[in-house]
Amino acid sequence: MRPELPFPGAVVPVGSSSSAACRRLSAVSRHLQGSSSIADSVDDMLCASVTSGSDVNSVFAHIAKAPEDPILGVTVAYNKDPSPVKLNLGVGAYRTEEGKPLVLNVVRRAELQLVNDRSRVKEYLPITGLVEFNKLSAKLILGADSPAIRENRVTTVQCLSGTGSLRVGAEFLARHYHQRTVYIPQPTWGNHPKVFTLAGLSVNTYRYYDPATRGLNFQGLLEDLGSAPSGAIVLLHACAHNPTGVDPTIHQWDQIRQLIRSKRLLPFFDSAYQGFASGNLDADAASVRMFVADGGECLVAQSYAKNMGLYGERVGALSVVCKTADVASKVESQIKLVIRPMYSNPPIHGASIVATILGDRNMFDEWTIELKAMADRIISMRQKLFDVLHARGTPGDWSHIIKQIGMFTFTGLNSEQVSFMTKEYHIYMTSDGRISMAGLSSKTAPHLADAIHAAVTRTA
Repeated sequence: MRPELPFPGAVVPVGSSSSAACRRLSAVSRHLQGSSSIADSVDDMLCASVTSGSDVNSVFAHIAKAPEDPILGVTVAYNKDPSPVKLNLGVGAYRTEEGKPLVLNVVRRAELQLVNDRSRVKEYLPITGLVEFNKLSAKLILGADSPAIRENRVTTVQCLSGTGSLRVGAEFLARHYHQRTVYIPQPTWGNHPKVFTLAGLSVNTYRYYDPATRGLNFQGLLEDLGSAPSGAIVLLHACAHNPTGVDPTIHQWDQIRQLIRSKRLLPFFDSAYQGFASGNLDADAASVRMFVADGGECLVAQSYAKNMGLYGERVGALSVVCKTADVASKVESQIKLVIRPMYSNPPIHGASIVATILGDRNMFDEWTIELKAMADRIISMRQKLFDVLHARGTPGDWSHIIKQIGMFTFTGLNSEQVSFMTKEYHIYMTSDGRISMAGLSSKTAPHLADAIHAAVTRTA
């Protein structure tokens, strides 16, 4: 029996000895085959396989290496740092006082219940997702007594967390809405412009944050939206604005609503922190419900990453509030045509966890308690950081730390100061000075305060 030769495309080590390896393999092939014609063809195959790992022969050789994501790249750099005092305040994920990821007790209970239910199967969900999850998600954000729900004017589809909800909504609008321009706040979450641009929309910005006051530039916001073309889409953070932590007051929200309705703009809410900002689910949904109550139309993207800690489960929902039930039905039919070629249908596990918790009174109550505990810890970290900065006499007014709300604080630190803190104190954050308060603890707050104090006094 003739011994087998390496198969076409076999992986052969490459490098400085590749030519020598090719010669050795050629000699082996001639010895084994005994036929010069066969050996020649084998030579070609073997030598090609030896060099096939070279960039020169790759059809992708022209591709440049992409930079790290500015947010996720912070964690990449953090993981490479061997320092025992390193601190990651870049990525928005909740940590306990001990600095550990948290799985809510109610989530574990729900999962156990699901696992023990032998009647459950792993069949495909409908394109729009888990029906009960969709119903309960709409009630959570719009309110159980919402007239829009009662009148069947809302269509809700399960999506891949908040990002997926935004992308599906954006692609639907790009296909079926008469305006292709979306206005996003300046600044906003780094993924927003990418999501909308790649969906086919043109992105403009409106003023939002005032660096001088480290608060809301309300007048600038009104002026920019007032000059937006009629019908333009407006992205609004429902609560706990990312990255600034600055939210309008209820009175300001109502003024924004009146302006948007008078200009016939289309509001698109990104609700990533319901209940996680203030600890109150209803308070954190007040802005959305205000717009729904006036009978107008809007879109709402929801995420359960933060408020249920389901980061890796990618659970979210997109709701479109319409004028009539008939319009809502048509909208859903077209959204299905967006989803089907994108990811066909959503995963079942995370949505089942959410539906189990929202659909059970005891579990729901337990969730609200755990949710408030997370929100309260973040609020306490704001006070802790403010207090230690004040005690150190750090130059500047740091009251914005306790005035802002939610997971993030926009410190006001510049990129040079951030770089200094990373190099000298091993503290990692995005270059715009945004820090995740959820990643801070009573033990690490003094270390952060030392770094801020040093950075500010050094560059003062």
